[in-house]
Amino acid sequence: MAYQMQQHDPRNTGLAPIAFGAQRIQVDDKRIINCRADLNQLVPFRYPWAWEHYLDACANHWMPQEINMAADVALWRDPRGLSEAERTVIKRALGFFSTADSLVANNLVLAVYRHLTNPECRQYLLRQAFEEALHTHSYQHIIQSLGMDEAEVFNMYREVPAVHHKAAWSLAYTESLTDPLFKTGTPATDQRFLRDLIAFYVVFEGMFFYVGFVQLLSFGRLNKMMGTAEQIQYILRDETMHLHFGIEVINQIKRENPQLWTETFQSEVLAMIHEARELEYAYAMDTMPQPVTGLHASTFDTYLRFIANRRCRQIDLPEPFAGAENPFPWMSELVDLKKEKNFFETRVTDYRSGGALSWDD
Repeated sequence: MAYQMQQHDPRNTGLAPIAFGAQRIQVDDKRIINCRADLNQLVPFRYPWAWEHYLDACANHWMPQEINMAADVALWRDPRGLSEAERTVIKRALGFFSTADSLVANNLVLAVYRHLTNPECRQYLLRQAFEEALHTHSYQHIIQSLGMDEAEVFNMYREVPAVHHKAAWSLAYTESLTDPLFKTGTPATDQRFLRDLIAFYVVFEGMFFYVGFVQLLSFGRLNKMMGTAEQIQYILRDETMHLHFGIEVINQIKRENPQLWTETFQSEVLAMIHEARELEYAYAMDTMPQPVTGLHASTFDTYLRFIANRRCRQIDLPEPFAGAENPFPWMSELVDLKKEKNFFETRVTDYRSGGALSWDD
């Protein structure tokens, strides 16, 4: 009786009663959402790709303390080392990132994990949650090493409009997921969950991070702030894995629930993509009103259109910006883990996952 209740309870989060003598779990029981099976059983795998993502992430391990920040500290303390415009770019990027990864971690732990009802997918989410904490640790390590005003940087999402608007946009897509009464199991709630996954994986991690990534990595290309750029490089590699796991989840939900992928819903998603491009471009203009490290804010509009097209292709939507090209092809090189040395050639890496990030960024 207890097993039957567990099998048909749409609110199963892995805490359902454990029935002695219940039949063994079958692969077909382990749906990605609205699973009725015992979520405490990792095997047999229904989605081998989720387990492979987990293994690749574990092989990708790094820690911020491993990276030498001495040259960055000396440059930052030198009154003539960096221009005020360069300092603004660095502080604004750290201000956004330091809050963004906390927002993503909270969303994973408090919302997505509860509603994504497949054990191997949850195994990866646990690893991703650790990596989000690691990224926040990394930003804090940079901020502290450089002797920045921590209160200023960590409060930018409340005090700088361009940073605030991106953070505030994302919170609107967590309200239903963090509502303790919200549960999937109906077409409307399943569609809402899918929309919110797209908002966080495709938009927040797949678009909102990219101006800041380009800006900070551009310093490393000029042999400036090398330790900071190296940490951002590793974070970019992690985020690329997060993005592609999220896209796999989104597309799997679509395959199993094609009724959710209506024309109206697709139009709503495309509207989100357009909003994201506008917010991220406003951030680029705010942080870079004049050229910095050879970059022009206007170039980011081209880049964001290129990124938006790629994200849409990845979830089978039409490209909203036909013909947009990538003005920063060097960004693609930074997610290739098959190199023996990292992009800035500061030290030999010990990554072992090889082709794990052979995807486009």
